[in-house]
Amino acid sequence: MEDAVKLTHVSKSFDGFSLDRLSFSIKKGFITGFIGPNGAGKTTTIKLIMNLIKPDSGSIDVFGMDNVKHEKEIKERIGFVYADNHFYDHLSVESMKKVIAPFYKRWDEHTFQHYVKKFNLPPKRKIKQLSRGMKVKFALAVALSHNADLIVMDEPTSGLDPVFRSEILDILTEVIQDEEKTIFFSTHITSDLERIADYVTYIYDGRIVFSEEKDTILEQYLIVKGAKELLDADTRRVFDGLHETGVGFEGLTRHAAQARSLFGDEVVFERPSLEEIMVFTARSGQRA
Repeated sequence: MEDAVKLTHVSKSFDGFSLDRLSFSIKKGFITGFIGPNGAGKTTTIKLIMNLIKPDSGSIDVFGMDNVKHEKEIKERIGFVYADNHFYDHLSVESMKKVIAPFYKRWDEHTFQHYVKKFNLPPKRKIKQLSRGMKVKFALAVALSHNADLIVMDEPTSGLDPVFRSEILDILTEVIQDEEKTIFFSTHITSDLERIADYVTYIYDGRIVFSEEKDTILEQYLIVKGAKELLDADTRRVFDGLHETGVGFEGLTRHAAQARSLFGDEVVFERPSLEEIMVFTARSGQRA
């Protein structure tokens, strides 16, 4: 399976924070979700992929090319959809498009007008007059209109109401039907990824916890709920994350067979959501 993006042992240090030897890939033709708590390193990782900042060590290949040596060629093929507005507020949708289009050799005006109509974007309205959801749609229309092979999205659904969020997710599901396109979707709204993602990469405290197929991840983990007296030095070792109360516990484990053997029918086993996996890992302070 071809990689659209591949990071190999990428490190970057700042005052008080560092990314530690990140290695993962973004598969061509799929939606990869990128999750992690605030401050975990998601935006920094995206900036490294985009060559907006330089790694201290390691390598990043995009479309099989070094992202520094072939920066211009690579960026021609990437579309960006950020949570924050990076357009000129005083310009209209149509005027902003005229500023952007000349930067892309593969700009397709017919495609842009198609998405303007599809997304109900008002061409004469100024960017500052658009709702947050409409700004996301405009950014996505731009990305699709220069035939981007990779669409990078940094918290695109943050702050959107459920109707807008659902609409954006439907659009992404439609876009990915073209198996040549790839979407890298960074978000803290894990329920969005459970709906549309094929792969999920989880970063915590600057390290990758896992980067696998979503269904495989959800099958690997179990939530275990039981009485506190069932915990001892041996049983605690089976958990990746553990939350205890005065009378009981809830634990997250990747060792399903071992947990079932240890606890039998004395506990309740449940399949976790991505959010529960993230919360338990963050709570425990554990790393990959």
